[in-house]
Amino acid sequence: MTYELFRIGERIKNLRETNRLTQAELARKLGLSRSAVNAWEMGLSMPSALYVVELAKQFHVSTDYLLGMNSSSTISIDGLDYRQVKIVADLIDYFRTLY
Repeated sequence: MTYELFRIGERIKNLRETNRLTQAELARKLGLSRSAVNAWEMGLSMPSALYVVELAKQFHVSTDYLLGMNSSSTISIDGLDYRQVKIVADLIDYFRTLY
């Protein structure tokens, strides 16, 4: 495992705080205990693949970002024309309605 992977707890904490959630609130959304979220954030344990996916959905980021494979939590649309940007925006809106 790389050092970045061990930083998943920092990313979870940052995203949780950015979204103004307490550990208890995030835990409730995921169906977990607050202590499980705390353990992730403290680097004492790692979320399973299932929870990495759920966290990515919750915070609207990629699993690559959470796992430290990508340092950006956003996707660049540089180089896309207006029509392509509109398609991307429509897809994002659609996927948000699913969750």
